[in-house]
Amino acid sequence: MQIRNIRYHYHDGIQALQGACMDIVKGEFLAVLGPNGSGKTTLLKHLNGLLKPRSGEILLEQKPLAHYSTREIFQRVGIVFQDPNDQLFAPSVWDDIAFGPMNLDLSKKEIIHRVDEALSLVGMAPYADRAIDALSFGQKKRICIAGVLAMRPEILVLDEPTCGLDPAGVTSIMTLLKELNRKHGITIIMATNTVDLVPVYMDRLAIMRHGNVLRAGTPEQVFSNTDEIKAACLELPQIAQLMQLLRDENNVSMSSLPLTVGEARKFLIDKLCMNSHTASS
Repeated sequence: MQIRNIRYHYHDGIQALQGACMDIVKGEFLAVLGPNGSGKTTLLKHLNGLLKPRSGEILLEQKPLAHYSTREIFQRVGIVFQDPNDQLFAPSVWDDIAFGPMNLDLSKKEIIHRVDEALSLVGMAPYADRAIDALSFGQKKRICIAGVLAMRPEILVLDEPTCGLDPAGVTSIMTLLKELNRKHGITIIMATNTVDLVPVYMDRLAIMRHGNVLRAGTPEQVFSNTDEIKAACLELPQIAQLMQLLRDENNVSMSSLPLTVGEARKFLIDKLCMNSHTASS
């Protein structure tokens, strides 16, 4: 998918997107970061046609999104909103997940298969007959994802899926998304403000500011430019902040900033072993 110079303003005149450009690679797990008001949610809503750009275009497999039918877009690009209460509407879990497949004119057998499959993928099979109102916030998020998966999308778009979850819930949702990406080959684009998740789970990230994509690349490439991160009103992951302090204030030399606990642990062990070897010799 290619996003080419798209611009969008709301009816009140707010310029939400001002020439945003970005490429999305098939099979990747892409994070979209940016402060509130940077245009993340607006950009995501363009990816499956919920919003249409005032100018510019979005290409899906080299073909403008405007040339696809609404039904085909919804089948290929699924979106999960930040608040599950904006997405869930049926009285029961099974009915909610079945709504999409039923509108594809599938056989009853295929609908049942897709619902059961989607529930299994998100670990919610025992909750098929549960009332939506009886679910926890985290369970509702999983059912929202299941409802999209039942459409068998190639691309899954999520707006702040970890917002409002406790640490265990965050880990659970992120592990699920990583599994969908790695084991099932679903391309995932996720808007988030939680920078610590990015180097652990994502392949690439894009930084947004004032309706534009400032930079995109691997976590190592993007987080290495600390001045740019600061200018975008973002922070480095906490581990990277610690390592930056060691580098800049304690003169600990390092070729690149470790971004995860594992990377920092390896670096410090290597450093300690090197110092120990130097002292003994």
